[in-house]
Amino acid sequence: MRRVAGRRPPEARPRPSWWQDAVFYQVYVRSFADSDADGVGDLEGIRSRLGYLELLGVDALWLTPFYRSPMADHGYDVADPRDVDPMFGTLGDFDVLLTEAHRRGIKVTVDVVPNHSSNQHAWFKSAMAAAPGSRERERYIFRDGRGPGGTEPPNNWVSVFGGPAWTRVPDGQWYLHLFAPQQPDLNWADAEVRYDLERTLRFWLERGVDGFRIDVAHGMAKPPGLPDMDVSKAGFGGDDVDDPRFDDDGVHEIHQMIRKVLDEHPDTMAVGEIWVNDEERLARYLRPDELHLAFNFRLVLTHFDADAMRTSIERSLAVPRAAGAPATWTLSNHDVWRTASRYGGGPAGVRRARAMALVELALPGAVYLYNGEELGLENVDLPPGAMQDPRARTQGPEFSRDAARVPMPWEGDLPPFGFSRNPRTWLPMPASWADLTVERQLDDGGSTLSLYRRAVELRKNHPAFRVGDELEWYGAPAGCFAFRRGKGGLICALNTSASSIALPPGELLLSSSPLVDGRLPPDATAWLV
Repeated sequence: MRRVAGRRPPEARPRPSWWQDAVFYQVYVRSFADSDADGVGDLEGIRSRLGYLELLGVDALWLTPFYRSPMADHGYDVADPRDVDPMFGTLGDFDVLLTEAHRRGIKVTVDVVPNHSSNQHAWFKSAMAAAPGSRERERYIFRDGRGPGGTEPPNNWVSVFGGPAWTRVPDGQWYLHLFAPQQPDLNWADAEVRYDLERTLRFWLERGVDGFRIDVAHGMAKPPGLPDMDVSKAGFGGDDVDDPRFDDDGVHEIHQMIRKVLDEHPDTMAVGEIWVNDEERLARYLRPDELHLAFNFRLVLTHFDADAMRTSIERSLAVPRAAGAPATWTLSNHDVWRTASRYGGGPAGVRRARAMALVELALPGAVYLYNGEELGLENVDLPPGAMQDPRARTQGPEFSRDAARVPMPWEGDLPPFGFSRNPRTWLPMPASWADLTVERQLDDGGSTLSLYRRAVELRKNHPAFRVGDELEWYGAPAGCFAFRRGKGGLICALNTSASSIALPPGELLLSSSPLVDGRLPPDATAWLV
C-alpha cells in the first residue's frame, strides 16, 4: 500500500476529560444477569458480573432504564424516573452497584427519557382525570381534533412505532405520542416539565452517577402549531430535515439547561441519541454549552465495504471536530440488528464483525460496545409468540428488536447458560450458543472475546494510541483501506475484498483473522506499528 498525504485537519481544543476516548459498555439491564431467578436481569446481577467487565477492560457502563415502569416499552416508558422498578431491585441495590463499579475504576452512566413518560405516570393519570384546558393537561400535548366533532387527529403525524401519533381520550381530546400510545409526549413548553428533569438529573448525580445517555435527544421540542408532516418521509428524524416531529430549534434550550446542571458536578457528561443526518444541524448539539458527545450511527448504517466505511469515518470525524468535541463510534445497540447478523450472519458475518471491531477500536474518540457483541452473538430467530417489543405488535414481527436483546450466555452447556437459575428467561435463549458463552471463550485465545480483550488492552496501554487524533490515509487496493493515527501512531488496515492483500510496513500488533502467508485475508483487519 502506498501512502497518500491528506489535508491536515484543524487542531481541536484539548480534551482531557475521561469520556473523550472511553470504551463504554452498554448493559441492557433485562438481558445481562438475573440474580433473583425471575428470568429477567437486574441490578444485583450486574453487580455480580462487574469482575467480567473489569476483565474486559471497559472504562464506563451505560445502563438502560431501570426506573419504575409498566414495561410497555421495556422501561423506556417511565412512571417514576427517581426510583428503581422492583423488577430490577431497589435504590439500595443501585447504590451498591455504583460503589462497587467505582471501586473497580468503572464509571456508570444511566439513561434518561425526557421526551415522554409512561401513561401510568402520576402526571398523566391526573391529566386523564382532569378536564380539557386544565393545568394537569398542560404537562402533556393534548389537543382538540379536526373535522366534524373533532373525530380526526389534530395533525397527520405518525408514530415511530407505526400508526397515528395521536390517541383520543373519552372526553374527545387527543394526546400526542411519537412512540407507543403508552408513552405520551411531554410538553416542553411547560416550566414544570423542565424543572422535573432538573430534579431527576440532580437526584442521580448526587447519588454519584458519572453521566447520562439522553434518549431521543433530538425530540422534546415541538414546532408552534404542530404543522403536518410529509408522511412519505417518515423516519426517526434523520431522513428528512423538514420532519417537524424532531430536531426543532427549541431543543437546544433544553440541552443548555441539562449542561448547566452537569456543570455543577465536575467530571460528569451527557451523550445524546440524535438521529439527524444534516451535519450542520447535528453539530449544533455539540456546542460548548450543550452535549459532550453525540451518538454516531454512521457505521451502523454502512454496509461492509471499505470505500463506504472510509466515507463514513471521514464524515463522522468532521462534525465533532468542527464543534471541538470528541467523535463517537458504535456498531450495535439494543435497537438494531447485531453486527454479525447485519454483515450476513454465519461465519462470514462473524469474521466481518470482528474486523469492524478492530476498525472501531482503532479510531479516535469514545467507543460504545453493546453487551454480547464481544462474544460474536447474532440475532436470534424468535417465534412471534415470544416477542415482547411493541414494534412487533404494531408493525409486525419483522420489525421486532427482540432478536438483538436475548440474554447473555455466561457458562455451561445448556440454556439459560448461567444468566438465571430460572430456565424460562424473558426471551428464550438458543441451545446453539453453548460454544459462545463467556466461560468457553475465556479459555480460547482465538475467540471473539479474547480479540476484544486484547484490543481494548492495547487501546488503553499501547503508546501508538497516544500520538494524536488525526488520521492519515494510505493508498490501498480496491476493497481495502489503511489509516495511521497521528504521526508515528497505530496503522489500521481493513480488507473487504475477495483476495488477500499485502500489509503496510510495520510490526503486527493484532489481527481479526490469522494472516495467510503474511498477507491479510478477506474480511479482516490488522493493527500495525
